[in-house]
Amino acid sequence: MSKNLVIVESPAKANTIKKFLGKDFTVMASFGHVRDLPEKAFGIDVENHYQPNYEILSGKKEVVDKLKKAVKESDRTYLATDPDREGEAISYHLAHLLKIDPQSKCRIVFNEITKPAVTNALNETKPINMDMFYAQQARRILDRIVGYKTSPLLWKKIKKGLSAGRVQSVALELVCDREDEIRAFVPEEYWNLMLKLSKISHDQIFIAKFYGKDNEKVKLSNETEANEVYNFVSNNIVSVKSVKKTKRKKYPFPPFITSTLQQDASNKLGFTTSKTMKIAQELYEGIELKNDGTVGLITYMRTDSTRISSDFQMATRDFIKQNFGNEFVPANIPSYKNRNNAQDAHEAIRPTDFNLTPTKVSASLTKDQASLYTLIYNRYIASQMAPAEYDNTAVDIVCGPYLFKAVGNIVTFKGYMTVYEEHRIEQSDSEKDEYENTYLPKLVAKEQLMKHDLQKIQKFTTPPSRYTEASLVKMMEEKGIGRPSTYAPTINIILKRNYVKREKRILVPTDLGMTVNTFMVRNFETLLDYGFTAQMEEQLDEIETGKVDWISLIDKFYKDYIEQIYIADIRTDKIDLLSDEICEKCGKPMVIKSGRYGDFLGCSGYPACNFTKKIIDDTGYKCPKCNGKVLNKKTKNGVKFISCENYPKCDFSSWGTIIKDKKCPKCDNFLLKVFEDKQAMTKCSSDKCDYKTKFVKVTKGKKEK
Repeated sequence: MSKNLVIVESPAKANTIKKFLGKDFTVMASFGHVRDLPEKAFGIDVENHYQPNYEILSGKKEVVDKLKKAVKESDRTYLATDPDREGEAISYHLAHLLKIDPQSKCRIVFNEITKPAVTNALNETKPINMDMFYAQQARRILDRIVGYKTSPLLWKKIKKGLSAGRVQSVALELVCDREDEIRAFVPEEYWNLMLKLSKISHDQIFIAKFYGKDNEKVKLSNETEANEVYNFVSNNIVSVKSVKKTKRKKYPFPPFITSTLQQDASNKLGFTTSKTMKIAQELYEGIELKNDGTVGLITYMRTDSTRISSDFQMATRDFIKQNFGNEFVPANIPSYKNRNNAQDAHEAIRPTDFNLTPTKVSASLTKDQASLYTLIYNRYIASQMAPAEYDNTAVDIVCGPYLFKAVGNIVTFKGYMTVYEEHRIEQSDSEKDEYENTYLPKLVAKEQLMKHDLQKIQKFTTPPSRYTEASLVKMMEEKGIGRPSTYAPTINIILKRNYVKREKRILVPTDLGMTVNTFMVRNFETLLDYGFTAQMEEQLDEIETGKVDWISLIDKFYKDYIEQIYIADIRTDKIDLLSDEICEKCGKPMVIKSGRYGDFLGCSGYPACNFTKKIIDDTGYKCPKCNGKVLNKKTKNGVKFISCENYPKCDFSSWGTIIKDKKCPKCDNFLLKVFEDKQAMTKCSSDKCDYKTKFVKVTKGKKEK
């Protein structure tokens, strides 16, 4: 065994770092967390200053034993977990299990996985940051208190299997509040008037939009008001009142932080937050490049800081000058302001080497990796470039007392937009109404114009848009809910719990989610308060800086919360989950109830009406034998299978899973994924068809067996 042992979280990270270090180093992976609170117990000793009772995670004993053996055979051990609170916690737990003094210089930290960064880290060893660990431990204990103490109450009052969480429940509240706004929204009528104009004897048309009357903005609320303006303008001369020309600059966006990367990847690439973070982790930990070996392509992807190393910025300026021209280098080195509550622990997300352009590395990447790397690379390069410049022309056009406006923008220098352009996300009505011409002729005051058309358009105000994952992350960030490492897991859990469903890219609360949210808001007003959640995040930050004692924070929260649990239990009755079905006996709504063998539908008029029926989970596919509905079902032990609705008359059933959007090439029936001798196979659902082949899952950029 070598003299030095380096422990990281993942095998991919280990493989990258191995290639930077000599034969005197061994690099091993812990495969993530090795120790946590117990799965089936509260695990917090309330009477002993809230001390957690940690256990080695299930399946990690063999990993820990191998690490213990390696530590004994090494002269020195370095803990090189990720440079954030969670990474610090993993290092602490490893130190505890491997009998390493956390106050010894056992910890190394690097923001990027490159040879210089790793080498520098080995020369700057330090003790484990206990304040960072206490901040992470406090978060874990707070979340355990909320989850472990609230979930049984939800089971008792609503339905078994439900859960609550300190950040999870607030994220759900955001989605449900937006749904309430949409349901309460009352559309308002308004009218637009659009004039198609040109200079006299010219063919090129531009458009002006109705603004108001006598220099004051006017909203046309009905057709009568619109007709009054329409009839006047149709029969009178239109002329230019004034022309205002200005030169404007549009400055680049900051380099990515976690939240903006998740938003842009969602808007431009259609990635979910979890997919974005998974691919970013791969780019950070290292990719095998054809000519350069294994290279970490980006800096650490969990950050809320827009700061960039000054040395890297200076080198980037030379790169921009050589590749784009001197005019693309801004006069001053760009700097970007962080949010007030940003921790600023790491640099922004950037490429580790700007010479590794997307074109150079794309052959070594999957399609998704290449897409995300290109996004990160271009955003960073653009952030260091000169602003775009354009000529803005604003024209006021009059017809008697009525005023129309035309706006034109012509780009005169693309600047940073040469490599990166913003994505137009969902717009409100007011934003959609702004009409911008890409062409405007040279116009002067009092010049008469030719009318080509006048359009009268009826419109209605629309409700606010439902959240996408991108816009939910943006709102969570604005309200201070969660931190870079928690956005994706939080969204994942509300989807997993069926509190929210994803329809294409839109997040829609389910009836279950709305019910749980209503219960939580009514009974835990403080916990569900956005300001309280943001303040709690700030206090966790202050634990990290040593300003707040973690035990005092937990103590105050626990005592208040347990009192709220007690009150909620007393004052709240059992809540029935309404279904969309009506009782066939008495016509009252059916409710979802839980029984010994799972959920079923029962009449809300019980005990006067005792009608019940099974919950039918329709797959949307037709039986290959009798054309009946194919249903999802479970055995008494909870094992899933599919079966025809006409069972036992029709005996079609299968343990296989339906392969969506695929049909049998031989007989056009749906296909199943089944296992034969532990081998995944694709098989036709009809027993009259012999089509069968090895199962291959097709994903973007590659095929997975």
